[in-house]
Amino acid sequence: MKRLGLFWIMAIMCLCTMAQDESLRFVYSGQVKDAHSGKPLQYVNVLISNTNIATVTNQDGEFTIKAPKRPQNILFTHVGYKPQRIPIDGDHVEGLKIRLVPSTVILDDVIVTVDDPKAILYSAIDKIPDNFSRHSERFRCFYRETAQKRQKYIYLSEAVTDMYKTSYTKGVEMDRVAIVKGRRLLSANRKDTLSMKVLGGPTQAVVLDIVKNSEFLLDKKELDLYSLKMEDPVNIDNKAQFVISIEPHLTVPYAQFYGKFYIDRQTLSFTRIELSLDMRDRDKATQVMLVKKPAGVKFRPREMSFLINYRMENGTTRISYVRSTFRFNCDWKKRFFATSFTAVNEMVITDREDGMGKPIAKKDAFSNKESLYDMTYNFDDPDFWKDYNIIEPTESLEHGIGKLLKR
Repeated sequence: MKRLGLFWIMAIMCLCTMAQDESLRFVYSGQVKDAHSGKPLQYVNVLISNTNIATVTNQDGEFTIKAPKRPQNILFTHVGYKPQRIPIDGDHVEGLKIRLVPSTVILDDVIVTVDDPKAILYSAIDKIPDNFSRHSERFRCFYRETAQKRQKYIYLSEAVTDMYKTSYTKGVEMDRVAIVKGRRLLSANRKDTLSMKVLGGPTQAVVLDIVKNSEFLLDKKELDLYSLKMEDPVNIDNKAQFVISIEPHLTVPYAQFYGKFYIDRQTLSFTRIELSLDMRDRDKATQVMLVKKPAGVKFRPREMSFLINYRMENGTTRISYVRSTFRFNCDWKKRFFATSFTAVNEMVITDREDGMGKPIAKKDAFSNKESLYDMTYNFDDPDFWKDYNIIEPTESLEHGIGKLLKR
């Protein structure tokens, strides 16, 4: 777990310069909601059809996506919903209203027995070399990390990154991330900030690619420590998914996870993985989450959860989105009340180079021992991300940025 790297609420600088994308002149934005309830849908996949360009909706269901050429349509997919393809007419379209319809799953020719979960999960592991990329690839990504003290934002850092991944028949040792462009904003109030280091950072997309980094959890000996259960199936992109939940059933010296695996019924490819660290033993959880803290501060873990999405394209599955959430309290001596902190890191694959990807040199790579700390000037420049796709900030985050900029 220590290979996850670090997230600092106060960080150190690391910025590498690389070439920018070609101009993304065609811009489309809107909001995705449930067609029945009207509830905004978060983490919906938004893709420019017939390209590698993609993003996801934010927690308010909002999105903006840019392309170098006018697209014919934009595809929206989400777990438990029917995919929707929206035709595009115009170079710039704002206020698109997308309504996704919930889908039902009928496993007409599948008989589920109590023995199925282990057999299905192990078969999916065995088929990783067939379902996932067989050669090295290079990706363009957008990464954001935020920290909140109670409900108040105290830190924001975001960056465009390049990611190099080797074949899924290999480990993650040669997989690397480099920073292309970034910025950060930190509260000027010293009482807000906390020099606390917890796991996370731009390299999480390498280590949290659990399908590739199988020693993280998908090692069969490790899975023998868990109870497996078949849950109700769901649809993702009009494809039926097996859903298998896990929970610890043997006591071990380290903290384990609760979670769910979503596995494509036809191909047995992993589609989605949800994990939450077992918090029943606070000491074990602290050993996983905490890297370093100031003297005199008591760290109390509350949550460490991960969401990893994969997307299949032309028979090959690749990682598409990673999100990690950390919640913890800090108690200071001589204080009556604990202070709650929340740190969220998320990364989305926004583009992919066709063909064999060029490796990232070690000297240019972001180390998992570093933490993101980008240049602060031009933070309020509206054209800062002009040539890049990003995850739209939520309304609450925009409000928090406004408050930090006024200080």
